Amino acid sequence: METVRIIGVPMDLGADRRGVDMGPSAVRYGGLADELERIGWTCTDDGDIAVPRAEQRDPSDGGEGSAKYLPSIEATCGRLADRVQAARADAELPVVLGGDHAVAIGTVAGAADRPTGLLWIDAHGDYNTPRTSPSGNVHGMPLAAILGAGPFAEKEWAHTPAVDPANVAIVGLRSLDGQERRALSNSEVSVYTMSDIDRRGITSVTREAVNVATDAVEQVHLSLDLDAVDPTEAPGVGTPVRGGLTYRESHAAMEVIDTEARELLSSVELVEVNPIIDEHNTTGGLAVELAASALGDTVL
Repeated sequence: METVRIIGVPMDLGADRRGVDMGPSAVRYGGLADELERIGWTCTDDGDIAVPRAEQRDPSDGGEGSAKYLPSIEATCGRLADRVQAARADAELPVVLGGDHAVAIGTVAGAADRPTGLLWIDAHGDYNTPRTSPSGNVHGMPLAAILGAGPFAEKEWAHTPAVDPANVAIVGLRSLDGQERRALSNSEVSVYTMSDIDRRGITSVTREAVNVATDAVEQVHLSLDLDAVDPTEAPGVGTPVRGGLTYRESHAAMEVIDTEARELLSSVELVEVNPIIDEHNTTGGLAVELAASALGDTVL
């Protein structure tokens, strides 16, 4: 693929804190298309998907258990899946701009038409379900939904059987809920915490994560939640957690993905940028830099 198709999903239905709905604009303003074209990609911008406004919906209307705005999120993810599928049919690489991390359900549903690994770069596990979530926020559930955990097993719009948990690697983890911790520990998902990165270094950890995600699959999805990066470097994110990746560590991780997995990338997403609490679009600009590093930008 030589063409990137940018798809915006200005959705904040999956989160309590408002503002990530403006994330796609912030990343575009940070110069995403120009930066990718500078390194050799042709970019087309598919605009933004229509997303219902939270003020016009009842959080519990039609939902299940403790999952806020679930019907509206389902509808949005369905539209996103169609857009992602259309981009791939045109031999383009979909780059999805969130919005909260619940958009990943739609991205993966549209991209995973064959055995697919997931590289999930995130401070959080995103492995809650409507039964276990203390908040009911669906941006804490997308990985569980994709893998069909708990009640998501019966939801065809969310569960993507082409993704085997054994081919999923989370990098940068440092914040889990209690039941989520137990569920992840009992799953086949490979988890690399910040403690692992402290001990082993980001390059070693990312290489192992890439090996997990690429083992016996045909393609890989990269999901980059900007809260994986420490708030000193990425202050404008949906759910900041101290003790994250440094600026150089985050670039080093993307550089490993570029050299060892880029030919297998089926889709990329950049999520949870919140310009309301950002400083001079620092986080939007960092998202652009990291996307470029994953897609071929080099010093020499």
